[in-house]
Parts: sequence; structure tokens; C-alpha cells
Amino acid sequence: MGIAELVRPSWDYRDAYISFYEEWLQSGEDMVPWVIKREPYAYREMLRFLEEGERPELVPPNFVSHSTYWLLDKTGRIVGAANLRHTLNDKLLRSGGHIGYGIRPSERGRGYASELLRLTLERARERGIGRVLVVCDRGNAASERVIVKNGGLLESELTEENGNVVRRFWIGEPGQGPGRDNL
Repeated sequence: MGIAELVRPSWDYRDAYISFYEEWLQSGEDMVPWVIKREPYAYREMLRFLEEGERPELVPPNFVSHSTYWLLDKTGRIVGAANLRHTLNDKLLRSGGHIGYGIRPSERGRGYASELLRLTLERARERGIGRVLVVCDRGNAASERVIVKNGGLLESELTEENGNVVRRFWIGEPGQGPGRDNL
């Protein structure tokens, strides 16, 4: 095991996850990835929501099936979360990508983001996603370093309707399985 391990959400991590969520909430920062915005106090319902997200027939229109993972440090504290989209729709192809990830504010700068992305890329490969799109906002130098460290090659920048510029990186070689063609 590296500096941390990737786990599936479960009841065993209830208290650790609520601590993770509350720190993000108190920070006032945008919560990333999007699935951590869901309040965890009705914990069983939150777990059901995450489980149902993996089943294409249960995801809402304009969404794709996805898997969520939590990064646990060696003390059992949740230090990060990742959301792996199994396919890309038009919106994700433009500015969302296959993987969204975030590290709790108090644990940044310790190598957890690189480990989280590395381990999530392994899960993508296990699902047959050989070419993975990962994006970050222009100006987010820390995230860009993490993506490049994990093999990301800048393809393009895209300006969203709100003026935000997104940098789009591909990890993996063309032809390494579903990726851009996985729409």
C-alpha cells in the first residue's frame, strides 16, 4: 500500500466521511467531486444514491453511470474522494472528463491528490477505460501538476459559458480502450 488506500463507500466509514464532508462545508470552498455535495446525515440513503449511480438504468437523464471512491490515509481518515464516470456524454467530453477528484482542505500538499488520481486511473483501466479524460480549471496549477504527473497530455482548452477556461488532458494512448469514443 502507498500513502493511502482507495476504498468503496460503506457503512464502516460513516464517521470518517461525515468528518470529511463537514470540513469541506466549513471551508466554504466548492466541493469536488460533485457527489460529495450530497449531505451524508441520512447516510444509508447517501450510500444507496452512490450505489445506484453505478447502474446505467437508474441514473437520471443527461447523467452517466459512475463509481465513487474514498481515499483513506493510514489512520483511517478520509482524505479525498474521486468520481469515475464510466462513459462520456457531450458535456463531460467538453469540460467534465472521466474523473473528478478532490482532497480535503487540511490535507492538501501531501501527495494525496497524485495517489488518488493514480489509484482511480487503475479502476478506470479495470473497467476497460484505457484512455481517460481529466480536466482542471486554467490557473489550478496544483491540479495540473497532478494530472501531468499521472501521464496527462494537454489536448486543448475550452471556455465555458460562464467564461471559465477548462484545460483538457488525456491519459493513455489512443486505441487503449474506450475513452473519447466511449460516448
